[in-house]
Amino acid sequence: MMIALTSREAFFVHGDIGSATSYGPPYIPTRCGGNREDQFPPGNLFVAVSDGLWDNGAACGRRYRVRCLSGPNKPCRHKTIEVKVVDFCPITPCPSTIVLSKESFAAVARQDARKINVEYIQV
Repeated sequence: MMIALTSREAFFVHGDIGSATSYGPPYIPTRCGGNREDQFPPGNLFVAVSDGLWDNGAACGRRYRVRCLSGPNKPCRHKTIEVKVVDFCPITPCPSTIVLSKESFAAVARQDARKINVEYIQV
């Protein structure tokens, strides 16, 4: 088991650690089957992933449990969410391991945070 220390808080980490940023609409997931309504999970809790998780497209539809670990000015809401992969990172070069939808990011961190450290595990 790995322990991540940030400031004076200790987190037990059960998954992988990476970074997360966010992106907003329009959401057009072209690499996972186009812009179909059934592709988006309820509440728009989804992500686009970087090269490291993309797996030549096999990541489409995978689900991950994500939680914020740290970032500047204590951005974390200390909540864990489940997200679905709907696309490859829409920004080149990708600024983070995962790119959360605006709604997903708001669920785990304050919106004024630009980049956070996250724990994520495939479920």
